[in-house]
Amino acid sequence: MDETLYITGAGVSSESGIPTFRGEDGFWTIGSENYTPQEMATRAMYQTNPVEFLTWYYHRFASYRHHGPNDVHHWLTDKNLITQNIDGLDGKAGNQDYIAIHGRLDQMTLFHEQGPVVDTYMTPWEEVDPNNVQASLLNIFNIDPSSKLPQLDHSFKPFVLLFDEFYTDLYRIGEAQQRMQDAERMVFMGTSFSVNITQMALRAAINNRIPIEIVDPSPVEIPYQHVSYFKMKASDYIKQR
Repeated sequence: MDETLYITGAGVSSESGIPTFRGEDGFWTIGSENYTPQEMATRAMYQTNPVEFLTWYYHRFASYRHHGPNDVHHWLTDKNLITQNIDGLDGKAGNQDYIAIHGRLDQMTLFHEQGPVVDTYMTPWEEVDPNNVQASLLNIFNIDPSSKLPQLDHSFKPFVLLFDEFYTDLYRIGEAQQRMQDAERMVFMGTSFSVNITQMALRAAINNRIPIEIVDPSPVEIPYQHVSYFKMKASDYIKQR
């Protein structure tokens, strides 16, 4: 395993035409008619209003499922990689061992109590009828159309870590933490350091006193002496390697 650990965020996929999370057209700035993104992207919303949740998720995320990887994803193909992105573009580019720490857009799991590792299944997004989206989504995720409520260990849930959920080994958190401890250098690309996984990695890097590189047009400044900043897009950074 490469001693350099790469940790990527939404900025890496922006050149594939996928919005970042906090930009003007970002996923976390555009909610539904009645709820903010922070309210929508929760397990609580899925449990109590799966129609609203799945419809928002489908329009905000699944609409980008056919986008392809860019040069950065291809460059990362043979790298030791943890990505925050759920778009699956690193897998499309050919990385066979990357960790999608927040899940995968193209997959779903049994709706279960958090903790156990369960199987993942490909989500049949192509079965969504554009003329009857809500009914299609209830059918795909095995939700009773009468109650319109998901059932534990019966219905399915998008394989994505939500705001009110926690990292488990379903998302390979144990392996991710081991990669952080084993790293001799970390390169953060296109991330705002606003999620827990980047904070975990940063703490590991500081505790182990290893060098950090931050690649972003507007990089977050870190109070750590072994940081190098590359104020550029990831696509420009890889041209210098």
